[in-house]
Amino acid sequence: MRTDSSPGTLPAREHLPAADAGTPVLDVVIPVHNEEKDLRPCVRRLHEHLTRTFPYAFRITVADNASTDGTPLVAARLAAEIPEVGTFRLEQKGRGRALRTVWSASEAPILAYMDVDLSTDLNALLPLVAPLISGHSDLAIGSRLARSSRVVRGPKREFISRAYNLILRGSLQARFSDAQCGFKAIRRDVAQALLPLVEDTGWFFDTEMLVLAERAGLRIHEVPVDWVDDPDSTVHIVRTATDDLKGVWRVGKALTTGSLSLDRLARPFGDDPRDRELPDVPRGLARQLVGFCVVGGLSTLFYLALYSVFRQFSGSQVANALALLVSAVANTAANRRLTFGVRGRGGAVRHQAQGLVVFGIGLALTSGSLAALGTATDSPAHSTELAVLIAANLAATVLRFLLFRAWVFPDRTESDGPSPVVATPTVVAASPVGAASPVVAGHIPSVPGPVPAAPLPHRPVPHLSYDPYPTTQVRAGEAADGNRRDATMRLQPVRPHDTEPGDPR
Repeated sequence: MRTDSSPGTLPAREHLPAADAGTPVLDVVIPVHNEEKDLRPCVRRLHEHLTRTFPYAFRITVADNASTDGTPLVAARLAAEIPEVGTFRLEQKGRGRALRTVWSASEAPILAYMDVDLSTDLNALLPLVAPLISGHSDLAIGSRLARSSRVVRGPKREFISRAYNLILRGSLQARFSDAQCGFKAIRRDVAQALLPLVEDTGWFFDTEMLVLAERAGLRIHEVPVDWVDDPDSTVHIVRTATDDLKGVWRVGKALTTGSLSLDRLARPFGDDPRDRELPDVPRGLARQLVGFCVVGGLSTLFYLALYSVFRQFSGSQVANALALLVSAVANTAANRRLTFGVRGRGGAVRHQAQGLVVFGIGLALTSGSLAALGTATDSPAHSTELAVLIAANLAATVLRFLLFRAWVFPDRTESDGPSPVVATPTVVAASPVGAASPVVAGHIPSVPGPVPAAPLPHRPVPHLSYDPYPTTQVRAGEAADGNRRDATMRLQPVRPHDTEPGDPR
């Protein structure tokens, strides 16, 4: 996928090497809102499972979404009792907001999250993160809809889940099977580039993140899970479904108009440097041929329909010129977006001007064919005119593809100039609960090129060698712009779209 001004690409995936280090490999986030009853047994059970089965250093982070019950106190006690547990406090609701804030501040190379009810069997956690550690995949999701999954839930939720995923497949061409399972993981380098593009702060956060990742060509690994429905779930199904449908419309519109710069998420073809230096290999030729043929077929039908309409009140030459002009503009726009993957409005006028030159060549071929037909017979039948035009258009189509590929939409190579660096924000968190001054919780650097992977630490058993992680309070307003705020100030939106419909302010 290309644009006229690519902001940069992700480095090639690399296996995280195993070595001793103080930073946890895995940071599991548990977003909660008023979960004082389930939080302690959830964290205890997860910690025991990771201690027993996970071979590397880990951390569990409780992301408190503006709870009004005893959840903050329970989280603080857990952080004081267990060195591998930390907590963040946000003053606004929104699962997506919590995940973006905590993931942006984390230094762990693998970031994950799961629901507090632990509906998913924890035995799927290591298979979930292993492809990310090995460098094979960029994101990983648990799937309740895979054939080998075992799921226990009511018919209402089963119907809603399958209907929602069918909507995603039909409207956004999503190929992943389960968007809303609360069991996902992502590599931190991918999160740094992907999260700024995700606008939703609620339940649609997962879907938007997966759709954008898939459209950018990132690899999503799916793990079949055993899942038991929580009958006491506090999710408002109707409101959540409504918000999700609004999100589907917004993302679909953004993808259609090309307003999202997905180029920054592009990966090299392979991790071997030789794969990036193969000479004289056409890039995307097969895909471009298929796209061009589809667009060309539709354009030909559109052209013939216009010609038949214009022919009712004008001569054959005038009707041909008008029909070819209108269809040429539509053809250039369609090939620009669908065949050659050019996003945004940059260079659109130049592309249309070059397309008109190609149109002139096609006009010369088709007009010459009509003139030759007129010389051969004084009053040719309409069907004969259409047959001649189809043959002429086939010849013009081959020439149009060659000119489009070599002149109008040429492949941009590294010799075109360096890609601009993507600026990423610094995330600031407040100091531990009870402290007075804020401290920097995490800084996300820009990634202009391949960066050596950090050593992968082994987790000492039974005790960890790294320092405990204190309970930390963060406000999304600080995470957005890095400015220090008064301790009594309420959370400000992270992004212009950081609002949650239906939530009281």
